[in-house]
Amino acid sequence: MNTIALVDDDRNILASVSLMLEAEGFKVRTYTDGAEALRGIGAEPPDLAVLDIKMPRMDGLELLQKLRQKSQLPVIFLTSKDDESDELLGLRMGADDYIKKPFSQRLLLERIKALLRRKEAVEGGEAADANLIKRGKLELAPTRHACTWEGKHVELTVTEFLLLKALAMRPGHVKNRDQLIDAAYGETVYVDDRTIDSHIKRMRRKFREIDGEFQHIETLYGVGYRYRDA
Repeated sequence: MNTIALVDDDRNILASVSLMLEAEGFKVRTYTDGAEALRGIGAEPPDLAVLDIKMPRMDGLELLQKLRQKSQLPVIFLTSKDDESDELLGLRMGADDYIKKPFSQRLLLERIKALLRRKEAVEGGEAADANLIKRGKLELAPTRHACTWEGKHVELTVTEFLLLKALAMRPGHVKNRDQLIDAAYGETVYVDDRTIDSHIKRMRRKFREIDGEFQHIETLYGVGYRYRDA
């Protein structure tokens, strides 16, 4: 049974979403502010977290920042309808997905299930080194959700890992944003182009923290991205 952490200062949302998720077979833990959630998630890590951005004491962005210091827990943000800056900032900080308020509970459920499927696809498999991908200094082990560059571990979220895998599988081959969305989210989930751009920027930053000369994820403006194996 997968465990979902819900973090929102609106108790009505917590109650209604909890009932819906529990009816679908999930175990749910709820928190009304970021500080409380940080303690609870640290003590008992869930399989996925749904975070509201606007909260007292510690907002969702600060909570995500602190979580990302220790964990690549799959995260979905709840954002206000008209605040695109929150969406972009959340994605740049490592959120896997976002949904605008007010939202359909059915849509949230489908996004949660889709993200958990992606997580299981990354972590699934029996042999530790099955399907190992080596591209020069890069090594990806999908069955262990492990990524290294020059032998040094690179912490990637589920979405970042799937994007990098899609690019590295065919070095030199250009993937447009629609193809990358399908690779990372599946064909049933719609996200806009900015979502992919934000994930790519964050992923590049992680590699450059290890290798300041990292230039292997290339942008072809107006076309898409490709992995340069050289």
